[in-house]
Amino acid sequence: MDLEEAYQVVGEFGRHQKRMVTILVLLQIYMACQSMLIILVGAVPEYNIEPVTGSPDDDITQSVKFTEDVSSIVTEWYLIKHQAYKVNLAGSLFFAGVLIGNVLFGPLSDKIGRKPVFLTGLFFEVLFGYGTALAPSYEIFAVSRLLVGMMNGGMALVCFVLTQEYVGKCYWAMTGTLTNMTFAVGITLFAALGYYVRPWRNLATVANCPGLLLFLFCVTLPESPRWLYSRGHTEKAEDILQDFAVRNGKGRIPVKLRRTVSTSTPDAASSGVFQLVTHPILRWRTVVLMYVWYACSLVYYGLTLSASEVKGNRYLSVAMYGLVELPAYPLCMYFINKQWAGRRKSMSYFLAIAGISCLLTMFVPVSGSLLSATSLALVGKLMVSAAFNIVYVYTSELYPTVIRNAGLGVCSMSCRVGGILAPFVPSMKSLHTSMPFMVFCLSGISAACLGLLLPETLNKPAAETLDELSSPTYQRILEPQVCLLEEKHLIDHNGTYSD
Repeated sequence: MDLEEAYQVVGEFGRHQKRMVTILVLLQIYMACQSMLIILVGAVPEYNIEPVTGSPDDDITQSVKFTEDVSSIVTEWYLIKHQAYKVNLAGSLFFAGVLIGNVLFGPLSDKIGRKPVFLTGLFFEVLFGYGTALAPSYEIFAVSRLLVGMMNGGMALVCFVLTQEYVGKCYWAMTGTLTNMTFAVGITLFAALGYYVRPWRNLATVANCPGLLLFLFCVTLPESPRWLYSRGHTEKAEDILQDFAVRNGKGRIPVKLRRTVSTSTPDAASSGVFQLVTHPILRWRTVVLMYVWYACSLVYYGLTLSASEVKGNRYLSVAMYGLVELPAYPLCMYFINKQWAGRRKSMSYFLAIAGISCLLTMFVPVSGSLLSATSLALVGKLMVSAAFNIVYVYTSELYPTVIRNAGLGVCSMSCRVGGILAPFVPSMKSLHTSMPFMVFCLSGISAACLGLLLPETLNKPAAETLDELSSPTYQRILEPQVCLLEEKHLIDHNGTYSD
């Protein structure tokens, strides 16, 4: 039997897989707290500056008096005026670390396995997270955020892949949606945690503790049977699938996977980032997906980080920007499984609506009415959250198993470029009040147009190897109109064009 048939026999989403996926999904709450930490830890309270003359050379120093009772790195290290950029820099360093983690951990998990890379990343993220809480200076704080981001980027990527690879393909959309939905819940819970735990060091410590508990649960998780099968470790994959059957209450069912030539050839051994550049089909897909991921990240994190600048209760604002995502996921579940919408069209339409919502904020009042810039920004966040959720699932289906983590890693790398730039976009208001939303508008609409060039994957089989992806039979299964560009550049191993 092939791999999908084996999952149908042992249970595509049995009670054992539900337990494993639950652990991985709950980890999203911890990752959300780490990703959004700078919003509250770097909160800038109201303050007054009184000139004080006292130095021998008549230099004027500034005496700062904070008028709000807020504990943050700003109040501890006086990150205001010419030092204010350091708050945004700390947020950008986190996403720079995520980018590095994606580049390093993605291909590494394709090479040595999902589980060792995942556990290593999670362990060190928790360790460096405590370093953030105990940082004696801004410099140590900034370095710790870079290191936490690096571990977060690698671990989160593999975590998402595991939620997909533990279950049958027909459940990928559901597990991907649950993962992203829990991240949104994590943002809301972090806002509530920040409301009750005000000292920033205590907040950083408490937000980091769930990671330690979940690490102990994650140690019990098995290796991905899909990864084992794609790398030629067929017997190990069969053993894990048989264990799935037992734990799912189906008894010890004999599982004999089909031995294919591809799993034991250099195809599996040579898979990596290099294949994303040299393989004609993957090269085209990767370029488009990288820009879509970048745009999703820029708009998503840009709008979320803007929550701290909204006048009023900052904890409520952060919670609202988390809660507004929740309706996006039922929408995704409905649209991406409909034949007339699918993955490609749903993703592009959500991105386009997000861009249009950001455009309309320039023509309405900032607040005070139902149709205000704030409400439209929340609609934009809702739509880009839906698109972000779809692009995770969609990308997993567009890449073969042997290179899935490398593909997700490169796409997530470009996503983090958007995350690095996002903290600085709200500050573009100093040029013009509408400038940040113009950036979000153009990014969303352009990504929507490019996304329509990708093939649809709804109800299509997932490729396991590069040979399978390149086969004419597999190409005919995909949507012919969209795949014309891919087929024109499809080159077989002899250097000739295949049809």
